[in-house]
Amino acid sequence: MATGLENTMAIDPVCKMQVDEQKNAGTSDYNGTTYYFCAPGCKRKFDADPEKYLKSA
Repeated sequence: MATGLENTMAIDPVCKMQVDEQKNAGTSDYNGTTYYFCAPGCKRKFDADPEKYLKSA
């Protein structure tokens, strides 16, 4: 039975790991989309060159 408390999972665009949107290590907004990260290092890599990671998606 759904309780409405299920967490939404996202995919870290850098390492492709599943990330709980409510318990992430950071987010970045790019071109109107919010990206979620499993660790601060993945966020830093994405912020330095977002297109590199989005093209490989």
